Amino acid sequence: MTASQIFAGLALIVGLGVACQIIAARFGIPAIILLLPAGFAAGAATTVVNPDEIFGAAFPPLVSLAVAIILFDGGLDLVHRELTGDNRRVVRRLQLLGIPMTWAGAGFFGGLLLGLSSKAAVMLGAILIVSGPTVVTPILHAARPGTRLTRILSFEGTSIDPIGAIIAVVVFEELTASHTHHVLHGVLDFAVRIGIGAGGGAAGALVLWLLLAKVKLTGILATQAIIATVITIAGFCDALRDDTGLVAAITMGIVLANLRGVDLPGDRPFIKTVVQLAIGVLFISISATVTPASLRGVIWPALGLIALLVLVVRPAVALVATARSSLTRNERIFIGCMDPRGIVAASTAASFSAPLVARHIGGADKLLPATFLVIVGTVAIYGLTAAPLASKLGLRQPEPEPEPQPEKIPAEQPP
Repeated sequence: MTASQIFAGLALIVGLGVACQIIAARFGIPAIILLLPAGFAAGAATTVVNPDEIFGAAFPPLVSLAVAIILFDGGLDLVHRELTGDNRRVVRRLQLLGIPMTWAGAGFFGGLLLGLSSKAAVMLGAILIVSGPTVVTPILHAARPGTRLTRILSFEGTSIDPIGAIIAVVVFEELTASHTHHVLHGVLDFAVRIGIGAGGGAAGALVLWLLLAKVKLTGILATQAIIATVITIAGFCDALRDDTGLVAAITMGIVLANLRGVDLPGDRPFIKTVVQLAIGVLFISISATVTPASLRGVIWPALGLIALLVLVVRPAVALVATARSSLTRNERIFIGCMDPRGIVAASTAASFSAPLVARHIGGADKLLPATFLVIVGTVAIYGLTAAPLASKLGLRQPEPEPEPQPEKIPAEQPP
């Protein structure tokens, strides 16, 4: 690509990303409902919105670092003292039982409907484990189902993202290994990656604690230090093992959120601005890599997969995870109706689809378009039905009143 084409492509990516978020905010819908179709249309209608050509080999690492910043911000909302008793048990079950159930369900139904080989089906199931704050948070904000459900679903969505990404990486490496590995090898690889990410996250949290609590950085300098530390730690972790930077990022966020003596709220608006810009750019860029030709023969099977994920897999996960808890029947129903896919699923599919196709794994060419359609479908379904469902179940809370603005004191008139 020429310099002029790269400039035009970057301008369109950023402009579309922000424009979609403005329109979505105006109509009270999740921005991803507009971002994915806009990116797909831009990629199909122009030759300049081509992230692979614009960024080249740097595209996957840039995506990973941007997702790390998003997960770090999501981790800042996970204050453990706010999650106690039954709520904590439900979240733990959603993690320990929900992950294998979702993986198995998405892989089995995806393989059956899309005609994937067993290897591609296992990969698709791993990709579709994740949810994430980029989609769960705005949907919950619009639905207002109450503090308890908001905490449970926020903890689930944010904490499962890095775990699902690591599982997908381990599966990818097992599928592309030159010789068959024992299952124990995959388990050990998973544990090592989690250890690298957690260790890096702990080190990053210590650095940020020193800068924010001891050096007492505030304002713009604090924001620069936070973003730079997240990128540095996540980058070094990813250099050691793929996607461990996501674990490091969310670990940093969770540790800082639960440390006493670290004052973050004053700096969050700056971070939120970076996060929202990253979300817009990422969704536009990744969806632009999906071509119209790749969707042929995938749309109807993917719609069937979406229906099974929404009507069978997620309700089954919620039924098991909330059994014998103090959650009401209506609260359990709402949990069973909330599992949108987000940016980590998109970035994982974008990273692994092409290498698997190059290795002639049957159905690998359908991974990215199928994931794209599942993201669009689940976000549209959950995003458009969450608020009416919360109202129908008697869970919807009234909209919080705006904070009163301080009264302006008129200036004294000169005598």
